[in-house]
Amino acid sequence: MGTYVPTTAKEREEMLRVIGVDSIDGLYRSVPADMLLGDNLNLPDGMSELEVREAIADIAEKNKIYKTCLRGAGSYRHFIPAVVKSVASREELLTAYTPYQAEISQGILQSIFEFQTMICELTGMDVSNASHYDGATAAAETVTMCRDRKRRKAYVAATAHPHVIETMQTYCWASNTEIAVVPAKDGRVDKEALKAALGDDAACFYLQQPNFCGQMEDAAEIGEIVHAAGAKFVMGVNPIACAIMKTPRECGADIAVGEGQPLGMDIAFGGPYLGFMAVPKKMTRSLPGRIVGQTVDTEGKRGFVLTLSGREQHIRREKASSNICSNQALCAFTAGVYLSAMGETGLKQAATLCISKAHYLAAQLEKELGWKLVYGGEFFHEFVTECPDADKALKALDAHGILGGLPVEGGILWCVTELLTKKKLDEVVAILKEVF
Repeated sequence: MGTYVPTTAKEREEMLRVIGVDSIDGLYRSVPADMLLGDNLNLPDGMSELEVREAIADIAEKNKIYKTCLRGAGSYRHFIPAVVKSVASREELLTAYTPYQAEISQGILQSIFEFQTMICELTGMDVSNASHYDGATAAAETVTMCRDRKRRKAYVAATAHPHVIETMQTYCWASNTEIAVVPAKDGRVDKEALKAALGDDAACFYLQQPNFCGQMEDAAEIGEIVHAAGAKFVMGVNPIACAIMKTPRECGADIAVGEGQPLGMDIAFGGPYLGFMAVPKKMTRSLPGRIVGQTVDTEGKRGFVLTLSGREQHIRREKASSNICSNQALCAFTAGVYLSAMGETGLKQAATLCISKAHYLAAQLEKELGWKLVYGGEFFHEFVTECPDADKALKALDAHGILGGLPVEGGILWCVTELLTKKKLDEVVAILKEVF
């Protein structure tokens, strides 16, 4: 990171001379003396590189690393091509920050623009933004987009991820917006309950596809129900699944949001992750966060700029529709590199492998152990099966270095991605068969 500091010692001395001080300490001459730190901070002695390596290694050994992971529930382990980390970790890209000055930020602006373009291709929408913390906050921000003076009540499906529901409830509590959870039936949204719930005050309805239990919802039909009530239809989608399922646009969604973590980012203890959001052209001005647009300079050359920002940092606070201020540029850049490396064919192949391997494991669990699917609908790469003793099953797998599924009501929520081989899935079934 040595070259990240843009000025030399000589240049800093010149700047100090111009403003009339002879040292860095001179910048603090107006600060009362008793407020200044006279002695050094009470820090331990420095360590050599070798000592630091050993200390960090000792800490790292406390972690348990699972080579095989059968748990998803919102965070997914996918294959990440080597080029993704190689490119994203380059110093000049890793240190790029908020691109306020377009003249010196064309590289990072273009990377965000490319990310937005690829999100639009995945979702079928016209415009995308960048800068959301994660998929949950992106979902919560849609309520503000849809709410107006007459329609001030938000609805969310009970089949959505519990953390997404909690985040939406927190946002609504803070803005005095009522939010209601529409119940589920057989693992999917109860459409009759949805029809009965939506009233004249309905602003929007949030649906997760696939939902928390892995089920594929009747998105297009639900979209019609929501629009019939005059509300906006918001879909939260898995970006990998988008490669092979109908796009949110095809399902009639007004807003598409989701978690970008599967696009080249490690699970990494829950962060940093990446929220994405895309809309049709008519809703462009409602988008929160940062939007990068393409333009031309005075010489007619292509260039990129920040445009139509809805953040309070860029416009009058009372006019702002969002206070999302995070710079997610590195995560968005990583996702863009991943999508570029995979391409349309590679992404479809990854999605196809996910769905085929998940269905294989589900079939083997039923065949060899009699653990049937709790819900009978179509699923992508997650599914819930019966299990007589979830704790016993997970401990058996843990003993073999395998992180099993997530215990949920009715059984275990399993997740299978393209990383798992048929041999490994057969081994999982064999371990469980021996125990049960």
